[in-house]
Amino acid sequence: MVVHGASGEGELSHMTDVTTSSGPGHVRLVPDDESDKFELRLQHAVSGFVDGPRAAVEEADQVVEAIVARFAETVRERRRTLRTSWQDTEEKADTERLRLALRDYRELAERLLHI
Repeated sequence: MVVHGASGEGELSHMTDVTTSSGPGHVRLVPDDESDKFELRLQHAVSGFVDGPRAAVEEADQVVEAIVARFAETVRERRRTLRTSWQDTEEKADTERLRLALRDYRELAERLLHI
């Protein structure tokens, strides 16, 4: 995914190096290393259920809360990058830059709707 900055040259978003099983071009909202940590935390909660059911459910709730917070942070950062691509230019954004921004917004919205 290419984000066009104020200079008009393509700049790679920091998230472009992370792909999903859907193939290149699909950016994961949580990188693999963080996802693995969340999965380990959730496994820990599940495995502790027999000895402490309430604590296990509380831990699972905390994991989900952390995942949601990470998603929200990633989406906020992506929106900030997208806004910069067309709002923070001293010159009027040309039609091509606006078209690319709209394409990137549409892609982000579609991905969020299919989580």
